[in-house]
Amino acid sequence: MAALPVLLSVQRCLIMWRKWMARILITSGPTRQYLDPVRYLSNASSGKMGAALAKAAIERKHEVVIVSGPVGIDYPAGAKIINVVSTNDMLTAAVEEFKTCDGVIAAAAPCDYRAVTVETHKIKKTGAAITVEFEQADDVLATLGNTKIKEQWSVGFALETQNGQSRAFAKLKQKRCDLIILNNASAIEADVSSIQMIDAAGSVIMDVSGSKSDLGVRIIDKIGAKLLQ
Repeated sequence: MAALPVLLSVQRCLIMWRKWMARILITSGPTRQYLDPVRYLSNASSGKMGAALAKAAIERKHEVVIVSGPVGIDYPAGAKIINVVSTNDMLTAAVEEFKTCDGVIAAAAPCDYRAVTVETHKIKKTGAAITVEFEQADDVLATLGNTKIKEQWSVGFALETQNGQSRAFAKLKQKRCDLIILNNASAIEADVSSIQMIDAAGSVIMDVSGSKSDLGVRIIDKIGAKLLQ
């Protein structure tokens, strides 16, 4: 049992020593949950917001680690890239990297559900309806929020199509985020977006629209002002 306090002490020292130049974990892109060897459940997340955040963070001299699902874009060369496929893959990689990070920006859109049974062979078309049973997948942001230590922070994204502010704030509380960024479905695969940043008191501290490149800079600067003091 003595090893755990020692490990946490070392972790705190590393984080505090790097306070002037943070090591930031960014999750980005979608994940895939396979139904059979060729078909999967996913979404249209492009990874563009994650890439913009990484670029802005690197320009601010932060160290960046990206855990990304399958995307068709290039991430900044200065970032450490860890490619994953499933939500569980993303969780495993993110938990490991978060141990030595100051904070996480969870811009990824992991699948919330996975098939209870993944078929060994391709499901054949028969003309009849089929039923697929799903179960809830691992929650990456909630897991990181529940394991972070005092010196660490977490920023989530909430894509909502109704009751945006209230749902985003509920997500912030449930997943122990320090800040949460609300956007909507129009952001998917787009080069522009509209966001609201909400703090732990439920106040909207940023409400802006623009290119994802510009928003990445604004978000990183606001995180710097609020969480990296």
